[in-house]
Amino acid sequence: MNEATKARRDFLKFLAASPYVAALGSVAAFLRRGALAQSAQEASDVITKPSEALNVFDFEEVAHRNVMHGHWMYMASGVDDDGTLAANREAFKHIELRPRRLHDATKVDMRVNLFGTTYDSPIFTCPTGGEKSFHPEGELAVARAAKARGTLQILSTSTSTGVEDVNKALGRPVWFQLYAPDSWTVCQKILNRVQAAGCTVVALTVDNTTGRNSETYMRNRGDVRVCAECHTVKGQNVNTSSGQMMYEDIDMTGVKTQNPAMDWAFVDQLRKFWKGKLLIKGIDTREDARLAVDHGFDGILVSNHGGRSTETLRATVRALTEVVAEVKGKAPVFVDGGFRRGTDVFKALALGATAVGIGRPMLWGLGAFGEPGVNRVLEIMQGELKMAMGNCGTLTVAEITHAYVATEWKG
Repeated sequence: MNEATKARRDFLKFLAASPYVAALGSVAAFLRRGALAQSAQEASDVITKPSEALNVFDFEEVAHRNVMHGHWMYMASGVDDDGTLAANREAFKHIELRPRRLHDATKVDMRVNLFGTTYDSPIFTCPTGGEKSFHPEGELAVARAAKARGTLQILSTSTSTGVEDVNKALGRPVWFQLYAPDSWTVCQKILNRVQAAGCTVVALTVDNTTGRNSETYMRNRGDVRVCAECHTVKGQNVNTSSGQMMYEDIDMTGVKTQNPAMDWAFVDQLRKFWKGKLLIKGIDTREDARLAVDHGFDGILVSNHGGRSTETLRATVRALTEVVAEVKGKAPVFVDGGFRRGTDVFKALALGATAVGIGRPMLWGLGAFGEPGVNRVLEIMQGELKMAMGNCGTLTVAEITHAYVATEWKG
């Protein structure tokens, strides 16, 4: 094998491992788009301020340039071959809109009521850990943007800012996403703190209790020694983006932050202890949806961790249909995973979702410009959803039903 051939093969292997290539479907598709993107890049450089963005993708390259490489790769990658990451986006191409005409689009109202609180749209920000990895203001920047846009914010257990400060910046309590540790005592302490902060909704994550096979991240994260220098000084964790804020003043000796032994009996224990609303995050099948309702969950969040948990190759928007059908209105069903457009959100609402979460687009905006970037990401997606609702003839979110979409699968 000559040097040129070897170099070409090495380059193609590198591309094959990239989550960006996976999102496009193949190396060939990447190369085709790459030629177009290069010519476009020569004509117009990346955006320099949030107002220049025409869609949420415009923030991605700016954030990529701003964020440390290891942190970026951790967020951008999936698991195994990144197939589920790609599937989340691909599925939207197989859902068609069925618009109805001649409805007064000036009367479109996107507001939704979720567990007693009214929000300006059914789009919420997903819980993503260590948001200071993307911007020094991290979760506080997201909270201020969410407040400005009337948006629900869900805060990760792995937050790099305490829940009390985030609630203050948001102006109301966040919904709190719980990674249940394997110590019930520690779990109780976290929940007591969350309750004392005023939170009334907890979302238990159940799809990543045994860890994940993050091949793309491991291959492309760079020199871990540089990362270690950033995160520690003389063996002590000093990085404010590390996501340990919710474990302050708790003895974590020998405690795992996630519980691989978690089962439905644990759920019953949690349901008995937590007096507020309780969601389950990471349900993708009708069987588990039925069990979730039977065990007293107040809501279900259909999620595959943004393609970062198990390589199911099954899009959340596709799993949504069977979960909604099984729940039969007994509990609200939420969904996240791959949402980038207002029409994506409309499709999920038509398939029965109560609200839709965005993760990576929010982080792109945060990494690119901080609070103004997140604000603009939310503004764009809310604007696109309002436009889709008006053009399809739905004046309220409640009017968006299955009649407004056609899918290639049953349900």
